[in-house]
Amino acid sequence: MIREETLNLLEWPRLCQNLSTFAATKLGAIAARSIRIPEARSNSLQLLAQTEEAYTLETTVEGGLSFGGIRDIGSSLDRAEIGGILEGNALLDIATTLSGARQLRRSIEKAGQNTVDNADLEFPVLESLVSELRTYPELEQEIHRCIDDRGKVADRASAELESIRRQLKQTRDRIYQTLNRIMQRQGGALQEQLITTRSDRFVLPVKAPQKDKIPGIVHDASTTGATLYIEPKAIVNDNNQLRTLQRREQAAEEAVLRALTERVAEVKPDLERLLAIVTTLDLAAARARYGLWLEANPPRFVETGENTTLRQLRHPLLVWQQKHEDGRDVVPIDVTMSPQIRVVTITGPNTGGKTVTLKTLGLAMLMAKVGMFVPAREPVELPWFSQVLADIGDEQSIEQNLSTFSGHVRRITRILEAVTEDENALVLLDEVGAGTDPSEGSALAMSLLQYLCDRAGLTVATTHFGELKALKYQDDRFENASVEFDDGSLSPTYRLLWGIPGRSNALSIAKRLGLASAVVDAAQEYVTSGISIDVNETIAQLEAQRRRQETKADEASQIVAQAERLNQEIAEKAELLRQREERLKLEQERAIREAIEGAKSEIAKVIRRLQQGTPTAQDAQKATAAIDAIAERNLPSRREPPKPKPGFRPKEGDRVRIPRLGQTAEVLSEPDKDGELVVRFGLMKMTVPLADVESLSGEKPDLPQPKAKPAPTATKKTAPVVRTSKNTLDLRGNRIHEAEQTLENAIAEAVPVGGALWIIHGKGTGKLREGVHEFLKRSPHIDRFELAQQKDGGAGVTVAYLK
Repeated sequence: MIREETLNLLEWPRLCQNLSTFAATKLGAIAARSIRIPEARSNSLQLLAQTEEAYTLETTVEGGLSFGGIRDIGSSLDRAEIGGILEGNALLDIATTLSGARQLRRSIEKAGQNTVDNADLEFPVLESLVSELRTYPELEQEIHRCIDDRGKVADRASAELESIRRQLKQTRDRIYQTLNRIMQRQGGALQEQLITTRSDRFVLPVKAPQKDKIPGIVHDASTTGATLYIEPKAIVNDNNQLRTLQRREQAAEEAVLRALTERVAEVKPDLERLLAIVTTLDLAAARARYGLWLEANPPRFVETGENTTLRQLRHPLLVWQQKHEDGRDVVPIDVTMSPQIRVVTITGPNTGGKTVTLKTLGLAMLMAKVGMFVPAREPVELPWFSQVLADIGDEQSIEQNLSTFSGHVRRITRILEAVTEDENALVLLDEVGAGTDPSEGSALAMSLLQYLCDRAGLTVATTHFGELKALKYQDDRFENASVEFDDGSLSPTYRLLWGIPGRSNALSIAKRLGLASAVVDAAQEYVTSGISIDVNETIAQLEAQRRRQETKADEASQIVAQAERLNQEIAEKAELLRQREERLKLEQERAIREAIEGAKSEIAKVIRRLQQGTPTAQDAQKATAAIDAIAERNLPSRREPPKPKPGFRPKEGDRVRIPRLGQTAEVLSEPDKDGELVVRFGLMKMTVPLADVESLSGEKPDLPQPKAKPAPTATKKTAPVVRTSKNTLDLRGNRIHEAEQTLENAIAEAVPVGGALWIIHGKGTGKLREGVHEFLKRSPHIDRFELAQQKDGGAGVTVAYLK
């Protein structure tokens, strides 16, 4: 059947095997390996909804979905239905499966009550599935009551069984006591001091010559005949009773197992439904985990008239190979098609990736149909195809007397028969028309593609026939694509290019693979006939133009990204300023309200004093003066800034304020004769004029009278005009708070020297650069700062100029 052939050609079974490794249960793994392709779009949408909800559970809920305890109990259910008796371990598997399914339902229901990022999580599809689960807790409890952890029937299963086992123990103890007494009396007649069994009866190993010492029934002898296994007469009756009790025990156990099996058989339909639901959930979780591992995205099936968009699409089997085997990078392809395109012709050199492109497209469509995420960048938008049909590879057969061409024709015949039944099919043809006379093969290929254009939903074909490249210019439903070839390295890049037909580059590849230059040069002369050369040159020019446009597009996208980032930064800073303004307004309003409340309270006190006696004019005057005093204290418009008190002289150890810098500092030395003193704030020490400081209460110091003195010579060193190792600070790798501490120390050391600091913070995400700039804005010793020139590091380096 052509559909099964297509799945094998696309290596779909390998992908299903990879998917099965993400299943949590044996049932899920089996279902993944034999996954069924939906035949209706609604089924695919349902599967995708399951996968998306399972993906959300896996990524937002700790632990994701748990399938602990769930077993494959299908064969046990079938056995119970036909009247067979289930063993204890099989019954335990049923009980643990019931418990596991119940826990699975609870975890999904609980997850639906959680909230992430202030949004309620919703799992309507999964919750609808688990709502149909019937887990029969009473059956589970009964199984655990009757069957112990070893899978054996427990004594508590029935009163009869408990009584029989008590009698068995007593009989067995009595037999051991009797045999031990015989061994003590007749120890010399025994081959060894051992109690053993033969034919389920207790016996003693007796030396053959001494058999008369221990009369009884001989049940067995050693291979040499030197040892006889004798059942002493003293325990014959007890052994008989033991055998009888054992048969009764077995019958009682079978009765318990039969009763439990009958209860299982009664609910078999519900348990089979339970298995189906659990398997569906496990398969959905496996698809979600596989999509997470592939870094894939959920697809959307487009409606009629919408574009197909698959950007950065990767072959899932090559991704598996990259991560588990050879580690080679997977080159993605871009597929963007308008809705009127019905046929795509892919041309280009051999080994350029044309066949891999066909398989990648086919697998992407199949993955979307079965509800899997597609390994492409968002958005993933593609049509829903009722079937995927492919002719890929060589179908030569000596046994069936088939050539390459014959094999292709027979498979294409089966494809055309399937397409006539359904017009919404994806057809993938590899080397269409190959294997026969080029002129006839080209004609057949053109006719075939035009036939499929009218009947199939989309046809993608690879070819080397130049005539097929011209179909695009005759019919708008055709499109050209090619796999890129690097003329410089003479090797394919495996990238898929749209709108431009490719060149086969057979001669270049042959030369790279070592074919004799004389042969290649002679071949080049054969193909120098006008039109083919002109076409190849035109294609080469188009490819060069495309590469230039891609370069410019990349540069433009980088500029746009940078502009968006700057716009985001500005918006964030504006929002911070707005929030700060709002906060200051609220603080001012609160202070005013407190002042008003305080004033009202004081005025109320004045009024109460007036009310306590007969007010006089003098009392009224005092009250008016008190209210005026309250107004002076509380109304901002009536307040005057306190005048600083003169006469303050700072001493060592005092705390002073430096208004010019907006800092408080500790005095390390008293003012010298020039009126300067040394202060420290944080880790920084500096010398400041006495005129620049005041006390914490606002007192100004007494300033010494200036004395005439000759013009001072400049002693302060000037900053070097070039960047050196001493004025360069590397903050890369630091967190913001670590960088601020390092930067503060560096500024303190550079203040006496002045000049500039070159601060290396790197580009990265820009967070460290923002932190450095914020610190520089707050520093009183920094005059200005700017990003370094491109030769000095550009956006990765900031130059800060000290005051």
